[in-house]
Amino acid sequence: DIDANTRRHCEEVILNQSADGKHVERFLEFAEAVKNPPKNVPGPAGAADAPAAKDAWRNGTYTERLQHGLINGIDKFVEGDVEEARQDLKIPLLVIEGPLMQGMGIIGDLFGAGKMFLPQVIKSARVMKKAVAVLTPYMEEEKRLAALESGEDPNQPKYNGVVLMATVKGDVHDIGKNIVGVVLGCNNYKVIDMGVMVPCEKILERAVAEKVDIIGLSGLITPSLDEMVYVAEQMKIRGMTIPLMIGGATTSKRHTAVKVCTKYDNGVIHVLDASRSCTVVSSVLGKEKLSYLEDIKDEYKEIREEYYATLIDKKWKTLAQAQSKKPTIDWSLVPPKPKFIGNLMIKEHPISEIIEYIDWSPFFQVYQLRGKYPNRDYPAIFKDARVGEEARKLFEEAKEMLEWIVKENILK
Repeated sequence: DIDANTRRHCEEVILNQSADGKHVERFLEFAEAVKNPPKNVPGPAGAADAPAAKDAWRNGTYTERLQHGLINGIDKFVEGDVEEARQDLKIPLLVIEGPLMQGMGIIGDLFGAGKMFLPQVIKSARVMKKAVAVLTPYMEEEKRLAALESGEDPNQPKYNGVVLMATVKGDVHDIGKNIVGVVLGCNNYKVIDMGVMVPCEKILERAVAEKVDIIGLSGLITPSLDEMVYVAEQMKIRGMTIPLMIGGATTSKRHTAVKVCTKYDNGVIHVLDASRSCTVVSSVLGKEKLSYLEDIKDEYKEIREEYYATLIDKKWKTLAQAQSKKPTIDWSLVPPKPKFIGNLMIKEHPISEIIEYIDWSPFFQVYQLRGKYPNRDYPAIFKDARVGEEARKLFEEAKEMLEWIVKENILK
């Protein structure tokens, strides 16, 4: 039932082969086209001026253009802007440490402040990856020439340190981890990326075997938080002394301070986003390592004390009071008899009717869009001052896709 074009794109990626080797890029473009089909809707009068206003940011400096592209997830011009920056700055690494990292810093601040959300961060990650891909060949060549000039073997480079990274067991998200790997690699750190769904035992065994300087754990879903705590416990049991970095969308400085830091005594640092990773690693491996880790430990102690203080104010009921409020059930009442018993197969039911019963709250939660009470769930989330605008934008995009699915009769 798969059309020939879709089948071709899928087979190229599944079999990992194509004539030009660009099947992954083709598949991503195809997926984006399926996700956001073109709209053939005539614009209002004066719409001819809209493209000019929309692309006004293209008149800025390459730094402004790169940062705008990163923040807004626009990759259309990134290759040309990166090349312009490289020719001006002369050294490819300066492009990363300058305009690109400044843009990532802004994204980190916006995400940390709740002004930027997961869908936008994912788009930004793709732009960053594309930008670094332009610079990578130049940086590799620079490293090779530098090694030859110093009389060293370019195939045996000297690194500033070795960092092992992995997405913990049960989690398949690795966008942030991949960006961290790129940033650290560009700053001459050897990065050992173990991929996703990595069990604790394999992480620790590889860390010991490779004699790494730092272990970095990544995760996006909530169960990953418990897995990170488990890894920290196992590191302490094994008597390890390697500092531990914690990162991912669901992680936080408070969770790291309260749950993870208490399980391991040799340095646990929460990294808010990829732009901070290099600073953290250089501090951990620098001359002031002990004082840096001690400062982190003191900071996390204060966070724990503040957290525990919030729990003291809760008014707990006594056991007798709780038992006195137990529900009373009339067991003499018989539930109504169901209309049928067994399985019911509904064929060709209108998708448009099913759409009306979608519970949108989990949809927004997946994208880390959580409003504050009483605007926590759908549809009240649209009223939330912090996430309401982004939630409505995401909701409209989802409705467009559903309309397309109904129109094309894709699902049955």
